Amino acid sequence: MPSPLRPLFWLALALSVGAAVSLGVTRFAYGLLLPGMRTDLGWTYTLAGAMNTANAVGYLLGALAMPGLMRRVSPTVLLWAGSLLAALFMALCGFFTDAFVLLVQRLLAGWASALVFVSGGLLAARLGSRAPAHAGLLLGVYYGGTGVGIVLSALLVPWVLEAFQGEVHSWRFAWWALALLCFAATALLRWPARAMAQWEQLPVLDAPSTSGAHITFRVRPFGFALAGYGFFGVGYIGYMTFAVALLRAQGVSTSAVTVFYGLLGLAVVASSRIWAGLLNRHLGGGAMARLNALLGVAVVLPALTHSFGVVVFSGLLFGGVFLSIVASSTALVRHNLPPAAWATGISAFTIVFAAGQIVGPTLVGWIADGAGGLERGLLVSAITLWLGALLAWRQKPLAFAV
Repeated sequence: MPSPLRPLFWLALALSVGAAVSLGVTRFAYGLLLPGMRTDLGWTYTLAGAMNTANAVGYLLGALAMPGLMRRVSPTVLLWAGSLLAALFMALCGFFTDAFVLLVQRLLAGWASALVFVSGGLLAARLGSRAPAHAGLLLGVYYGGTGVGIVLSALLVPWVLEAFQGEVHSWRFAWWALALLCFAATALLRWPARAMAQWEQLPVLDAPSTSGAHITFRVRPFGFALAGYGFFGVGYIGYMTFAVALLRAQGVSTSAVTVFYGLLGLAVVASSRIWAGLLNRHLGGGAMARLNALLGVAVVLPALTHSFGVVVFSGLLFGGVFLSIVASSTALVRHNLPPAAWATGISAFTIVFAAGQIVGPTLVGWIADGAGGLERGLLVSAITLWLGALLAWRQKPLAFAV
């Protein structure tokens, strides 16, 4: 690794702890808890999916608030404060069994995670502006932190559930363990938050031309990419919410579920290097389109076969692709807008992403409660992702693209 890139890489890696908290734990660990909570509390799949819908509603509210918040508060402060709040709301989920209260807790955790994820994405994009040739890698490293959160959740949650299986509502201990993990991660975020606050005061080296500094973000020129990204939000979240529930319904053991989920998380971490070149090359929606199409293949496989080997391949492919679609939206903004407009552009993509996630879990849960089961729900998710790929493919680079 070139010496000038090394400090940027370590900062991106440290920032990725925020992605681990905001998505890897706060959002996705619920999929490991869902089967036990659903059985213990007598939930339908629709209600179980609504828990992640509530989380997505909170995420949307947080994303909507971010442009205003970032005019008043530094993104480095929002990064750390959001992580602290997310940890607190995760801990509170272990104290309640009432479905409405749990829905509120999941909403609040989603709101806090948006503060972390959006501010962290913006800071990672700013790191990329200091080394444009490696911007795709730096963005991928940040978003790949989600995989670390997934792996840690895969190792922690089954172990806690087994250790406390004789306790009433044993799943609550898993919530508390996850909260402790988030509090520890929050402490680790203090260093990159402070370092980035200092970096913000330094001149940007090798930055793109500022000749387009007057350009602001407008929705219409990004319409196809925004629509494709919204369909991505609808399609991917059903898999992350219900994949473990499907495996348990098929009789897969706890240890096998841990292997599946852990490998999925490791694939997320590896994806930062796999797709870095793709994100750098495509100034329009090409990267997003290709990755959406691949993700649809990953999502449909468990609906077509009960072969555990194929399901593991599905998890590896899914993990290796889905966070790179998120990175592709940030890369699209960075390629096509001047730095002054990045915050607004990233927030806009986050909003449509969150809106899609609101629809996805409840839609798949509602379908799963019908005759087709979870398999039919995942089939609908895959079709949604392929529609998103077609829309993103139509997104062309803008005049400012660099």
